Amino acid sequence: MKKFLSFTFLLAFVVTSEAAELTFKVKNKYLNIPISHRVDRKRLNMKAKGVDDLSVVVRIAEDEPEYWVFKDLSAYKGKTLTLLYEGSQRSLDRCYQADTIVGQSQMYRETNRPQFHFTTRRGWINDPNGLVYHKGLYHLYYQHNPFEREWENMTWGHATSPDLIHWTEHDDVLFPDELGTMFSGSAVFDEKNTSGFGSKKNPPLVYAYTADRSDREAQCIAFSLDGGMTLRKYEKNPVVDSHEKWQTHDTRDPRLFWYEPGKHWVMVLNERDGHSIYTSSDLKQWDYQSHVTGFWECPDLFELPVDGDSNNTKWVMYGASNTYMIGRFDGRVFTPEAGKYRFTTGSIYAAQTFNHVPDGRRIQLGWGRLGHPGMPFNGMMLLPTELKLRTTRDGVRLTSQPVAEVQQLLHNRYDAKGNQKADEANKAMSIFSPVDCLHLKATLHLNHRTSAGISLNGQNIVDYDSNFNNINGQFYSPQDPTSMDLTLDVYIDRTSVEVFVDEGLYSYSLERRLSDNQDGIRFWGTNLTVSDLKVDTIDSIW
Repeated sequence: MKKFLSFTFLLAFVVTSEAAELTFKVKNKYLNIPISHRVDRKRLNMKAKGVDDLSVVVRIAEDEPEYWVFKDLSAYKGKTLTLLYEGSQRSLDRCYQADTIVGQSQMYRETNRPQFHFTTRRGWINDPNGLVYHKGLYHLYYQHNPFEREWENMTWGHATSPDLIHWTEHDDVLFPDELGTMFSGSAVFDEKNTSGFGSKKNPPLVYAYTADRSDREAQCIAFSLDGGMTLRKYEKNPVVDSHEKWQTHDTRDPRLFWYEPGKHWVMVLNERDGHSIYTSSDLKQWDYQSHVTGFWECPDLFELPVDGDSNNTKWVMYGASNTYMIGRFDGRVFTPEAGKYRFTTGSIYAAQTFNHVPDGRRIQLGWGRLGHPGMPFNGMMLLPTELKLRTTRDGVRLTSQPVAEVQQLLHNRYDAKGNQKADEANKAMSIFSPVDCLHLKATLHLNHRTSAGISLNGQNIVDYDSNFNNINGQFYSPQDPTSMDLTLDVYIDRTSVEVFVDEGLYSYSLERRLSDNQDGIRFWGTNLTVSDLKVDTIDSIW
């Protein structure tokens, strides 16, 4: 998915007389690279015989770096590596080999590192890609710039988890090539080896992704025969190139799944003004079927039971901005019946759901567009949530709540049944100041005033205006339109806050602003009553 900056993919590196050069035999695991945002980006090429060239742009510091990034040199071990850099020799000479990453001893313990959300060790991340469960592991691939905490050099990063909570980051798996940089996509387990990439004994994981360059975007295929740890690109890429059909650059973010009634694969692809449906029997040859307008980027399409009734299901078509339609799908055409709706707002963008979850849950993971002051990384993944369809007074709607696995991180420290005044609740909350990572759940009952909520060190993380029916500026009306109650489920990390309202009918995420104010958590509002207040500390996942 294209994000924020214009990027031109350079197929070839042109060596000029002013280019810096560094040649050495690779003996160590990492190349440590000093980064400074006081210098401009310059192209860096890494060349070694028998290994694919790597060409990126990077801000290598000439003097004191702001932070360090790294390149894993495992693929180059024992080879002679040549670095060619369009910047100064002085900058290039500051790079060095080592068996550790600069700052490794403090990694995951940094002051502003999220403690229960996934973040990359170094660099920028955005869209989650290739979400798939396979042989006991949840695989998270993601848009990654490993060389800077700003968007560029789009590759696919990779992490795995046995429980959706504790993540291990692995080496990047997809790198820019002659077709472009690696934009968003998805993954499926080709259990019957319909693609022929594997065998009956070792079926492949198959990936669809967008290759982006300045003149067009096209859809490509890759596969893995080692459980998703390394990916090989299909030699006949691209498999879908609809640039001429749509007369637009914007055709991206392929979403794959198996449609059992039709015994075929489906690709949902964002093209110009909406989502297109393609079908295939082998994940290589794709046929266009239909198009639904009104969406932009990162499509998803899935079936869910209504109120848990497997005999009453609806299909949900989803877009990057968290808008969705509810309707029918016959394997080739999605027919909207209701929408567009929105159930979550804030920092979330480009959310995607996991394929092949063994217990049938529809689990979603979204990109949190949040920074972390002073840190050598940017962006994060929000809490994984389970999506459900629920009948409401307004019709069938999506709900979203943190997956049950989150509970393993929570340790109860305060639990008060019944009602208490805001002053009493605030006194109880004082024991948690200064606030690190907390979960709190409570029902607020408003009296005699249109506005009430919860603040954290002076920042209103919940601000409910019952006159305009707004929560933090977004419209929300409880199921009982005359209700003065609001049930909140709040997760506070070091740089973010996630709030789930009334069992997931509405949710949002926002930046936790750093402040010298240490007032902690405060309930506010005239004659506000706080009911069933529960507070848990949250373990670090690292």
